[in-house]
Amino acid sequence: MTQASSYTRQRLGAMVRRRYRWVGLTALLFAFVATAIALHWNERWYFNLTRQMNVTQYDLANRWLPGYAVSIDGKPVEGINRNLSAVSYDADLDRLLAVVNGGPTELVALSKSGELLERYPLQGFGDIEGVTYMGHGRVAVSDERAQQISIFRLPTQPRPVDASEAQFFSLGINLNGNKGFEGLTYDAAGDRLFIVKERDPRQLYEVGGVAASLEGPLQLTIRDRSDWIADQVFATDLSDIHFDAVTGHLILLSDESRLLMELSDSGRMLSYRSLNRWFGGLRHSAPHPEGVTLDSDGTLFVVSEPNLFYSFRRTGG
Repeated sequence: MTQASSYTRQRLGAMVRRRYRWVGLTALLFAFVATAIALHWNERWYFNLTRQMNVTQYDLANRWLPGYAVSIDGKPVEGINRNLSAVSYDADLDRLLAVVNGGPTELVALSKSGELLERYPLQGFGDIEGVTYMGHGRVAVSDERAQQISIFRLPTQPRPVDASEAQFFSLGINLNGNKGFEGLTYDAAGDRLFIVKERDPRQLYEVGGVAASLEGPLQLTIRDRSDWIADQVFATDLSDIHFDAVTGHLILLSDESRLLMELSDSGRMLSYRSLNRWFGGLRHSAPHPEGVTLDSDGTLFVVSEPNLFYSFRRTGG
């Protein structure tokens, strides 16, 4: 009787342990699926299977971000210790312009190999996160918290730039503190700015008639392009944007997802590239990628907090 009772208890114990094991495995599976959906892994895997593993000549005619190989890998910019945020190509002087956000806030000029060339302290501008070069010495910067775009002429010699020298407009839509306008880019041929809001919610705006309004009567047009990024952009946030004048496409950057993404001129996802060490060919994952731009040769540049500089070149196709 005692042996039977002991045997029964052992069987019950084994059944309970087996049940708890299945409950644990099921919970882990649900947690994995929830994480994959929250981080858009499922969308990325589907896109990779249906697009990036079936390359066509049409794809190669785009920027085709998977075709870019690392040229400069996380080089610290000497003279900048932290808060390197946003980058834009100055085609007139063949250099890069970047933002250092805080301590103090300044616009800096960099060489295309990541050397610090000049400093322009920004006085009275607020929480500057984005920058784009508009041509003819004109620069636009974005204030994240106020969601304000300020436009000014860059001095011919390095000196402080005061906010009183700038013209500005604000889009106080869905204000959300430190999750506002994170990046901007300018399309010179179309005279329009594209502006991305970081998250909660992610948004994309197109503002037309910018330069024309600076030179003459006010004639701005504002379009909400958030539908372009609502379903196809598999990133949890957006940290910068670049307009590619050669293709007419947009290059989007995500800090949290460590991704570069290419969108067509109608908002269709075309390609992406990881900035993660395991998938992006980097020695270490880019810690906080905050800025992206292309130069006239098609070289891709990325900057990351605290002070890291990356460049990528197209390898073929």
